[in-house]
Amino acid sequence: MVTNHKHVFDKKDRPLRDLRISVTDRCNLRCTYCMPAEIFGRDHLFLPKSELLSFEELERLAHLFVKTFGVEKIRITGGEPLMRKDMPDLIKKLSYIPGLYDIAMTTNGLLLPVYAEKLKKAGLKRVTISLDSLNDERFKAINGRGVSVSKVLAGIEAAKQVGLGVKINMVVQKGVNETDILPMARYFKEKGEILRFIEFMDVGNTNEWKKQSVITKADIIKIFNQELPIEELEPNYKGEVAQRFRYRDGVGEVGFISSVSDAFCGTCNRARLSAKGELFTCLFASTGFDLRALLRSGQSDQEIEEAIHTVWQNRDDQYSLDRTHSKTISKNKVEMSYIGG
Repeated sequence: MVTNHKHVFDKKDRPLRDLRISVTDRCNLRCTYCMPAEIFGRDHLFLPKSELLSFEELERLAHLFVKTFGVEKIRITGGEPLMRKDMPDLIKKLSYIPGLYDIAMTTNGLLLPVYAEKLKKAGLKRVTISLDSLNDERFKAINGRGVSVSKVLAGIEAAKQVGLGVKINMVVQKGVNETDILPMARYFKEKGEILRFIEFMDVGNTNEWKKQSVITKADIIKIFNQELPIEELEPNYKGEVAQRFRYRDGVGEVGFISSVSDAFCGTCNRARLSAKGELFTCLFASTGFDLRALLRSGQSDQEIEEAIHTVWQNRDDQYSLDRTHSKTISKNKVEMSYIGG
């Protein structure tokens, strides 16, 4: 029996602490490192509504993760989560779960001018907004839809105006946008917002990842120290993914998510729930465990809890470390648009 099992650990003694919920596999952009337009074109078959977990099913699972396993933080992802109709309704349902202290969302920001206020009122605390360049032509090429930087900046401003916490994520690729590192840093330092640099990762199978395209954390720090010296900070909590740095002039902070050059598998405490209810224990996994089948076949809460408990106890994923040590790794990985970043 798993009742009130607040501390479940995997085979490498990592606890289950955070849950990421993908609510849709659809997106209104076609970023080259996530959903390249030549693969995710007009004929691409996205999940029909009947295959997506309903808000009631998502609420039930979230409640079990919080009540039984002690999860305190949930992040809503996609695809683009705001492509899912009535998202404030889901946020409101989640906000009523006792013991859930933090609800965040990762978004491209394009729909925040429409939804930011409703999301805030529903209980959303924070948003992480993706923006890979302030150069309009470069950003249009990266996002694959010709969307201008101003659209994302409007989303950032909308989130700030209603009191949502805001962080910015920038995926850096060699030969694509490394010249934008300092302009982005200057801009968001002045705005007082935390910018995080993400190493180009081999998530999924469609983004034509090559190690030669990676700008590492060390590379970026060198660029910073030419003009904007930074120094490392202590993590806010054990298992924090982004490594924190502050500007040496005392004004502002940046972060680095460096799963290629400086893998953090050893402290990874995240579970991921796909839009159709598969539980994944790694961003780079090939397969997940089908919780939707349990939900829709009338299984009890206790039976679902037992399944989650078993999956996590058997977890031994450390993809990024294995890649670093040149061990054999799976080449058939779930797409980022399906599982969330």
